[in-house]
Amino acid sequence: MLRAALIQLNVTDDPVANLPVTLGYVRQAAASGAQFILTPEVTNSVSLDRDQQAATLQHEDDDITLGALRAEAASLGVTILIGSLGLQTGDADGRFANRSFLIAPDGGIIARYDKIHMFDVQVNETETFRESSAYRPGDRAVLGDAGFANIGMTICYDVRFAHLHRQLAKAGAQILTVPAAFSPVTGAAHWESLLRARAIETGCFVLAPAQTGVHPVSAGPPRKTHGHSLAVAPWGEVLADAGTEPGVTMVDLDLADVDAARARVPALTHDRPFEGP
Repeated sequence: MLRAALIQLNVTDDPVANLPVTLGYVRQAAASGAQFILTPEVTNSVSLDRDQQAATLQHEDDDITLGALRAEAASLGVTILIGSLGLQTGDADGRFANRSFLIAPDGGIIARYDKIHMFDVQVNETETFRESSAYRPGDRAVLGDAGFANIGMTICYDVRFAHLHRQLAKAGAQILTVPAAFSPVTGAAHWESLLRARAIETGCFVLAPAQTGVHPVSAGPPRKTHGHSLAVAPWGEVLADAGTEPGVTMVDLDLADVDAARARVPALTHDRPFEGP
């Protein structure tokens, strides 16, 4: 049995202020027996102000959140999925990376994944996002070997692209991670349905730690996120829902359930070629 912990955060746009809160939850999760601890998308900073991001986000080699969580993983002897960090890239156009990290119990980086699909949408008359104006998209699907399981790494809006998750599952993923900072509007309508669908289609566990609430910012418009970090079983049952408060949600995973679900409905082996439209 694998004990996992979903950390739900309400971060500000100040990575320095956010870090002690995140570390406190990681330690709480480890004290509760978690072997695999997951944080949400943009664990270091939630901001819609590009100037603020440029002033506070760091390059990977210098990022204080990454460094501290690597050290904490080693100190506690746990595996950590840093849902993502906003990072400087040095790109000529000034865009950042939205990068997820799988951290080993010795503090080493097992895998990195840059979010592929950018959230460029108009949710309603008052809520518009153009993620690609600030972040460059990734171009590579990533499977990380955590020892206890193969981890298919995705981020937030990626959840709407079923082919990515199917490809990860066919490559050997047993757990799909979907850290998020989901819009409350789309979250209420689609979050649980999409996560359950990805689990059912692939026969994977889906672990989705999330940002929640109204995020205090020093510049630009405030951001609101949906919360409801979820853990979903390979058969589609919701194993845990964190609600809307920040904190730690524990869940026990029996990885034998992956093989059991795929044996009952072996859809991953039933692809057929077709033509058109």
